[in-house]
Amino acid sequence: MDANSRIKSFVERLKKIGIDVTLVSNYPWIYLETINGKTVTEKYAANHGFTIAFLPIREEQEFKFTNITEIFKLIRNYVD
Repeated sequence: MDANSRIKSFVERLKKIGIDVTLVSNYPWIYLETINGKTVTEKYAANHGFTIAFLPIREEQEFKFTNITEIFKLIRNYVD
């Protein structure tokens, strides 16, 4: 599965359980910008936002999420 499909799947699965997220990208970082309309202020794995994933820089590299546990911990804080 390519990077676009994995990101789209992530966003759509959250939407199915009532969580609306907005992502922004500054290649190669993908940041979680908002959760249910609330701006994310925390920083993770970068200086400018909460990084949820890195896009591959080289062809042989794979797309990967940073840390799913940390991502969902943050999401729970914003949804509760």
